Amino acid sequence: MPATMDEPVNCRQLGHSLHGEEEGIMNAMDAIVSCKKCGAKNRVKTASRGKKPVCGKCHAPLPLSGGAPPRVVEISDRTFESEVLAYPGPVLVDCWAPWCGPCHTVAPVLDALAREYGGKVKITKLNIDRNPLIASRYRVMSVPTMLFFKNGRLMDTVPGAIQKTEIQRHISAIR
Repeated sequence: MPATMDEPVNCRQLGHSLHGEEEGIMNAMDAIVSCKKCGAKNRVKTASRGKKPVCGKCHAPLPLSGGAPPRVVEISDRTFESEVLAYPGPVLVDCWAPWCGPCHTVAPVLDALAREYGGKVKITKLNIDRNPLIASRYRVMSVPTMLFFKNGRLMDTVPGAIQKTEIQRHISAIR
């Protein structure tokens, strides 16, 4: 068994059946998805864009993500690619810091928007103090800063605490 989640694991060692193209390798970029038709558990590569996964047992289509969750998703440098870049749709990334007063003011607005847009827009939070790589990659110089992605591409960057209607306007522009 590997020491960390980032190291590849042979699925046969874990007792998993192998349904998929890349035989036997499972890492943190994989997801286990249950088939809604037969209930079988399937390993799905979350970073595989453009591929439609099917159940290895009954060959029914598997849900890619089940839509955006109706809550804000906490992300990190490690999960950024699978949660944001590989997501097939619009994603808002709230870059924040625990010491930032305006960030705490925006948080309940984002919680409400996540419930409102659940299934349509994924809303995420990235603590830049704990995750400096992504903040640096996207040149986040102040907090809060909101990054708007669509199908893995950065569409807009908005620094500062903005009102709910302004956030909604930016979301509408990328939907």
